[in-house]
Amino acid sequence: MESAVSLASYFDNSGRGDVLSGGVKTIPIQTPKGTFHVWTKRVGNNPRIKLLLLHGGPGCTHEYFEAFDTYLPGAGIEYYYYDQLGSAYSDQPDIPELCDLPRFVEEVEQVRLALKLGPGNFFLLGQSWGGILAIEYALKYQQNLKGLIVSNMVASIPEYNRYAREVLMPAMDQNALTQIKRMEAAGDFDNPRYEHLLIEHFYVQHVLRMPPDEWPDPVRRAFAKINKKIYIPMQGPSEMGASGKLAEWDRRADLPGITVPTLSIGAGHDTMEPAQMELIANRVKKGRYLFCPNGSHLAIYDDQQVYMQGVIQFLTDVDSARFRS
Repeated sequence: MESAVSLASYFDNSGRGDVLSGGVKTIPIQTPKGTFHVWTKRVGNNPRIKLLLLHGGPGCTHEYFEAFDTYLPGAGIEYYYYDQLGSAYSDQPDIPELCDLPRFVEEVEQVRLALKLGPGNFFLLGQSWGGILAIEYALKYQQNLKGLIVSNMVASIPEYNRYAREVLMPAMDQNALTQIKRMEAAGDFDNPRYEHLLIEHFYVQHVLRMPPDEWPDPVRRAFAKINKKIYIPMQGPSEMGASGKLAEWDRRADLPGITVPTLSIGAGHDTMEPAQMELIANRVKKGRYLFCPNGSHLAIYDDQQVYMQGVIQFLTDVDSARFRS
């Protein structure tokens, strides 16, 4: 019989490297500041359709993607949950230099290699910040992709901010907006009143169109675990525009360089302008636009049937060579 010491030594590395358990694989990531580990989990088995999910934030978690569990297994789609470095299930090094868009792109490439995904099966879906990451990945590594999905994200942060400033903010309760801006100017982001005002006057209209006490459990868990040490420096203090490192990001002129089949998903009540999300589909070489008329930034929940049917249709069309723009 194995001794307790040898068993402990054996299991000390479980979940690391190539060790699989219930679909979970923890992947070593090489960075300029050392080696860290990120968490992934495979669901399903399809040698031709393998979908890697890039969550939003930055600094959120994979958990809100659990809505896919009701739809993708029945469609025979293999998919991978993945918490980016700094997010809940992965290592969370407190190293500001790692909050860098090119580094995140290289992280995705290391995850792809570890999961052995390639152009014969590799689909990438990025939602919100994950959409920025997906676009950047495609612009550098699209030779590895079979298809790309950019969900609830525009190709220009200045356009995101313009829409918030010129369209969404004027429609808000102006007293609430004044209080929100005052607290932002003071850096008072941890004030419970700040979060309350955002949820009541902005989030329930444009992030998830449900009463807050009815928000699904996966959304609650994901939001509760947002790593603000990543989120605030890169995005800013809220979803009401971006003011962090990403504030000047704009890839509209580069979209024609994306030649793999691409689905862009927009929603009628999103934090971002639907026309700017449709622009992605129109400018890439092989684009399709999915519009969720009743949805917001999390159309994956508040216009779920339209969203899921569109995603599944795109994946199966590309796989069967039936894709049409």
